Amino acid sequence: MQFDMRALPMATRYKIVNSTITPRPIAWITSMSPTGVVNAAPYSFFNCVGTEPPLVALGLLKDPATRGLKNTASNIISTGEFVVNLVCEADAERMNACSVDAPSDVSEIDYAGIETAPAQLVSPPLIASSPVSFECKKVAALDIGSFQTVVIGEIVMAHIQDAFITDRERVYFDIPAMKLIGRTHGSGWYVRNGDSFQMERPRYDPDWSERSA
Repeated sequence: MQFDMRALPMATRYKIVNSTITPRPIAWITSMSPTGVVNAAPYSFFNCVGTEPPLVALGLLKDPATRGLKNTASNIISTGEFVVNLVCEADAERMNACSVDAPSDVSEIDYAGIETAPAQLVSPPLIASSPVSFECKKVAALDIGSFQTVVIGEIVMAHIQDAFITDRERVYFDIPAMKLIGRTHGSGWYVRNGDSFQMERPRYDPDWSERSA
């Protein structure tokens, strides 16, 4: 069965993409309004898109009723700064609490009882319990369509909790110990990163055509 994405309503396109592109990492974004209100919100339309410079991409959906910017997008565009905090299993409930539609003058940090730590190069704080936090500065923000803003940010400072560093010189981390979670299909479904396997990257075999003949 094929789905012509050009002809489908937004809600149907969202369901197809959201249900099949899984698992997705969660960016628990902290940002700050021009008046100093700290916002914290989870987004799963997120990933890294480069390392020279190190870049992340965020897909920030707009308010479906007004088609206006939500707090996170508004803050990033206004200030040019944000922090991506990755989500561990122990933080799942607090992260989920931050998904509420809170008024712009209410900080989800206070609402969900989240402990923060100061960032080094940007104004928004880190979420203290996050295993990994990336301080980011906006490179570009693009309105593509009427319902979304795509933000590209450069990672200017990375924070990895000491407990998960196994070899600082070789930059080895204990990723399984972080117990990061991701988003999957539908409403409210998540995944643990507990089941993994490894494959070595193969070298090109110049004799492959002779063996397949």
